[in-house]
Amino acid sequence: MYLHAGCQIAVSPDTKYFAVDWLGVEVTRATLGIIGMGSIGYKVAQRARAFNMRILYHNRNRRRKEEEEAVGAHYCAKMEDLLQQSDFVMLVVNLTPETHKLIGKKELRLMKPTATLVNISRGAVIDQDALVQALQNKVIRAAALDVTYPEPLPRDHPLLNLNNVIITPHIGTATVQAIHMMAEEAIANMLAVLNGQPIPSEVFPK
Repeated sequence: MYLHAGCQIAVSPDTKYFAVDWLGVEVTRATLGIIGMGSIGYKVAQRARAFNMRILYHNRNRRRKEEEEAVGAHYCAKMEDLLQQSDFVMLVVNLTPETHKLIGKKELRLMKPTATLVNISRGAVIDQDALVQALQNKVIRAAALDVTYPEPLPRDHPLLNLNNVIITPHIGTATVQAIHMMAEEAIANMLAVLNGQPIPSEVFPK
């Protein structure tokens, strides 16, 4: 929130001085709760460790002890425990019938009033109506959303008018290098199928 507003203050023709009491929230030593510790969630944990964050995670399957220790992550069998303890909650799950509106009114009320919700998975993982109410009523401090439902949101959607939410246009993988790697991986998988070889990125039904 502060980055976006700070940029506007820095470039505004009306700015005469910078306020000295305009303060953000420290991530170092804060508690990060990761919901969905697959390959992407684990990479988030690796990066969060560099900030000396306390890392909690909730996943269908617990990671191996060595993997937990490598990033200093602690497993929460109950998502509720993670929500209650985390300063930042990050959603990194696939969208399935089980994760549709995974975060709703009940889950938001379990979070700290100083917490920030971050969604880099899919928009429908959050009940957006419940999120609007939570942000309006300061049930949680803020939200950062790279995904919404639908995309883009209707221009009159209430999320677009809140000053405690940042919304980006689904750009989590929007780099030249990432797109090239994704294309190369897709080609490698197609060639493997055509040549009767094992598929490098095969997805197995649960």
